[in-house]
Amino acid sequence: MKILHTSDWHLGQYFMMKTRESEHLHFLNWLIEVVNKQQIDALIVAGDIFDSASPPSYARKLYSDFIVRLQKSSCRQLIIMAGNHDSIAVLNENKDLLKALDVSVLAGLSDDLNEHIIELKDDRQNTQALVCALPFLRAADVMRSVQGSSAADKQISLQQGIADTYQSIFELANAQCHEKALPIIATGHLTAVGCSVSDSVREIYIGTLTAFPAVLFPAFNYIALGHLHRAQKVQKTDHIRYCGSPIALSFDETRQQKNINIIEFDTNNALTVNETVIPVFQRMQVISGDLESVIEQLQELKKELAGESAWIEVKLKQAFYLSDVHALLNEQVQESQIEILKISSPTINEKNQYQAADKSTLDNLTPADLFQHRLQIEDSYSDQQREQLTKLFAEVCSEVEHKS
Repeated sequence: MKILHTSDWHLGQYFMMKTRESEHLHFLNWLIEVVNKQQIDALIVAGDIFDSASPPSYARKLYSDFIVRLQKSSCRQLIIMAGNHDSIAVLNENKDLLKALDVSVLAGLSDDLNEHIIELKDDRQNTQALVCALPFLRAADVMRSVQGSSAADKQISLQQGIADTYQSIFELANAQCHEKALPIIATGHLTAVGCSVSDSVREIYIGTLTAFPAVLFPAFNYIALGHLHRAQKVQKTDHIRYCGSPIALSFDETRQQKNINIIEFDTNNALTVNETVIPVFQRMQVISGDLESVIEQLQELKKELAGESAWIEVKLKQAFYLSDVHALLNEQVQESQIEILKISSPTINEKNQYQAADKSTLDNLTPADLFQHRLQIEDSYSDQQREQLTKLFAEVCSEVEHKS
């Protein structure tokens, strides 16, 4: 069997007031082509189907249209897990209807883990693999609050709760294999220890846990992870992988190669993973240098693109203020499809006339960034108090995330 692993579509995302509808449509069209060309048997989407809990109508239509088109392909099974951005209620709206189309939707953790074990069958209806389809695990799913517990106790309890959940479902899947040694695949939507994140990844505050140790995963044959947008192996292991997001969701992702993973097992359950590169559907680029250099680069880019669309971030590497810098740079890209979406520069520090640190804007700050910025302003807190406040703030974020 050929199984395709993708994640973090973030349908409905707006990037600096720009819709990603066209890019997502092109990606989903391309994905259908890959499914047909590669004769994919099953497709796994490891979370963050949508960018928000209330996706716009066009994003829902992209989602439903893709499922309809997939029915006409070689792919017999589609498995969809919720991520931290997804609404359980939204994904569950059509769960029973989609089940009739061999689409399994796992929006939240069931009390019965057997409901999360999905058989992948060939065209003769013989089971070829098992998928332990776990969505984003919330703190309330895997642990109970104990009065008087410290932040460290909660972290240990939560980490153990997640590990126990994976161990329990692995044992259930193993029991279902009977005498035949079937490959067992797991899914997850979390941050694993030692992985690289990007600006567009919003931290998952599951209690106080920010990263899960990969050594706590049971001996699955493959673990299809979502949440991090950079395609990567976890702790250099071939069988634990993030496939990453299909499009760049922030400017710091523009140099990343975007992939999907196509996995296969031989008769001895030996794993093969083929990374398939996703085409770029919207060019995004970061240009940096002093003003003169940036202007030269914009002129060269204008000639190079010859009418092709591009979104640009400009990083000016000189400390000065020009009231008309936006207008000056936009003049350089007139009569082209180049759009400058962001301009940043260091600020002047002459006898404390201006702030010395780089200027930050709300569009590239997370709640945690803002909280840390507020802590830095206060000089009355000790390091221990700052650490404790940071942990308490993480718990508040976790509670808000859970209620939403």
